[in-house]
Amino acid sequence: MPDLAAQLDHIVGPSPLMYLPDPFPEPVPIRLYVKRDDLLHPLVSGNKWRKLKYNLIEANRLGISRLLTFGGAYSNHLYATAAAGKLFGFETVGVVRGDELSGSPDNPKPLNATLQFCRDQGMVLHFISRTDYRRAADPAYLAQLQAQFGPCYILPEGGTNDFAIRGTAEIMPEIITQLGSYPNVVACAVGTGGTLAGIAQAAPPGVAVLGVLALQLAQGESLRLTGLPSTLPQNVTVETAYSFGGYARTTPALLDFMHTFEAQNGMLLDLVYTAKLLFAIYDLARKEHFPEGAKVVVVHTGGLQGRWGMYNAQ
Repeated sequence: MPDLAAQLDHIVGPSPLMYLPDPFPEPVPIRLYVKRDDLLHPLVSGNKWRKLKYNLIEANRLGISRLLTFGGAYSNHLYATAAAGKLFGFETVGVVRGDELSGSPDNPKPLNATLQFCRDQGMVLHFISRTDYRRAADPAYLAQLQAQFGPCYILPEGGTNDFAIRGTAEIMPEIITQLGSYPNVVACAVGTGGTLAGIAQAAPPGVAVLGVLALQLAQGESLRLTGLPSTLPQNVTVETAYSFGGYARTTPALLDFMHTFEAQNGMLLDLVYTAKLLFAIYDLARKEHFPEGAKVVVVHTGGLQGRWGMYNAQ
């Protein structure tokens, strides 16, 4: 794959930026734009594409043709890695949290749609216990996986590392070019923090960067984000009050908001990240958190492949 970088740029270009004139159940005093990273690629979309791009280039530079990474039963990251592997000629191994998902050799369990897609793309699924999964960053355990599967380029759970942040940093200059000016605020949902870190890294002075945490912090737990210092830069804030019960959790109020937003704007959201992000923007705007008339750009980070499985799990 000698021309992989050029191939990637040819297949996936900048995502569209859409202005939504009347996006919410009631008017709010901001101008809302959505950066449609969910449209980057039909299979490898959203921030998962941004995070994979430079990792694929690095794996190719190192001459490593097998990717190994980690995820849960509905992992967007596993899905995107499997699709990218097939598309660009990498073998893939997915280490899946929960050995009960595979059943037993005599009585294997049917896979959900996400994991079946991964297998259909050629990904080898390796189911491990939740105890072993907590060792995913342990060098000794990673060496064990390398011995089992052969030389692999290892991607962390969620895909966030320095190469991923380099990819997500490209969101900000795209927004500025498409908008023709600086936005007042750029907002994204936050899991590991890789997308937020990239946007913050590339943000010009005067542009506020807002993260909305999709996980619920335990009492007394401090916020830890990959690629960002514990004391956030002055222009970066993270809202922690919109987790709706925690990661991959939801409530009737969030679902009602999501359905209303989708019907009003003709745009699908995912339950884990983007629905919570847009609810937070709506709620904060109603509370006059933003200057009147502020240009607020929300990054739609994709994740729609897990939507139907998540609905069934509610």
